[in-house]
Amino acid sequence: MIRPFKSLFVFFGLTLMATAAVAQEPAITWPAGWQVEALSDASPEVSRQRAVKNDADGNQVMVMELTMTHVESGHQVNLQGVLLEMRKSVQKDFFQGGYQSVCNRVHPSTLGSLAALETTCTITENGRHVLSQTLVAAVEADKAYVLSYAGQAEVYKASEDEIAAARNSLKL
Repeated sequence: MIRPFKSLFVFFGLTLMATAAVAQEPAITWPAGWQVEALSDASPEVSRQRAVKNDADGNQVMVMELTMTHVESGHQVNLQGVLLEMRKSVQKDFFQGGYQSVCNRVHPSTLGSLAALETTCTITENGRHVLSQTLVAAVEADKAYVLSYAGQAEVYKASEDEIAAARNSLKL
């Protein structure tokens, strides 16, 4: 009689642990028509979710990615410094590809219900605006979040409502 009770207890304990783990994952409602991509877990400390928007020919025209990283207890994250480094990396990568980029200054924003910092970069080629990319970062207790979205200039502009809806749907 004790063995079935013990098994039942273990089952409920594992179910509660799994539910707690799922509850800790950030949730986002991706825009209708966007294709959610499966990402392999590089580390149990990092959670990544990604969706892309394709044009009628199947070419990727927008991408949005949400990353959550566990932060070591007691570690103070310099959010401004992290965002500046990310912005510098974006600019360097585009420069190496033959593009120029200008980013607005890092400014206060929100990510889900959290206070965040945000910057948007305009990427040009021969003076023509071709891409835009936004980086938004936030920290709470033991987790850091980054939402990044980028796309072709016209599609990025036309997708503003979809992007806003996805950002507003965030449950961190």
